[in-house]
Amino acid sequence: MRKPKWWGWISPAIVVLVVLSFIPLAMIYVARNSQSPIPRLSIIPDMDNQPRYKAQMESPLFADQRVMRRPVEGTVPAGSPVGNSLLTQGIVGDAWATAFPPEIELNDELLARGQERFNIYCAVCHGYDGSGSGAIDVRVQRLLSNDPTEIQQTSWVTPSNYHTDTVRERPVGHIFNTITNGIRTMPPYEKQLSIEDRWAIVAYVRALQLSRTASIEDVPAEERNVLESMPWPQQEPPAEGLADPAPAEPAVEDQDAPPAESTADAAEQPVAETGGEGGA
Repeated sequence: MRKPKWWGWISPAIVVLVVLSFIPLAMIYVARNSQSPIPRLSIIPDMDNQPRYKAQMESPLFADQRVMRRPVEGTVPAGSPVGNSLLTQGIVGDAWATAFPPEIELNDELLARGQERFNIYCAVCHGYDGSGSGAIDVRVQRLLSNDPTEIQQTSWVTPSNYHTDTVRERPVGHIFNTITNGIRTMPPYEKQLSIEDRWAIVAYVRALQLSRTASIEDVPAEERNVLESMPWPQQEPPAEGLADPAPAEPAVEDQDAPPAESTADAAEQPVAETGGEGGA
């Protein structure tokens, strides 16, 4: 029987087809076991790759051509209190709140939290005691004392002293608003501190102020007995026949320390409002 003319090349063709059938398998293997900065081929994209915009870019999709969209008016974060101006703003009607919100429970835990947040965000400018002599202010005053010519060039304003009558008489809502929105050169701390932490700082500021004006009658009875029973050091009178001790020589002022401010000068100067209460 005579073979057809095409019979001579059918065997090589079969071999070639068999070899070619392994190419897709090899490509799949390589794609699954190799890394490349180029995106892989996707027969069905299924929205895996989409066009995107970067911040501050333009887009013809919107009328104002801005990619960055503002939140819809009236939008608030999920879970945030709405309509409670006392808690979120420190306002009652058109006046500053004079009492803490009912949601804020005044206790030792709140004061401890307020002290922790105060030491982190506020003490660096206002000082750990709230007197306005924080580390930054001490540093600035030292630099100015070393180079008096810079006094006319600087815009530094001493942070507020919480123990002045002006600050002590401010309502708690005013202090809360200062922490939230800032005041003058003091920045706002709304993003860094939650509502509860801001009220905790207000409570701690009030505790600092009370520590300067409190009397023994303000101490609870059980604690008062402990204080009264403590062996406080007393100055002994000089022994009979001995001359009075010579007056101590005046201490030499530290040239690197900031100049002390007299009481009279401090009373005449206006209260500095750089960093209102509770902020750095």
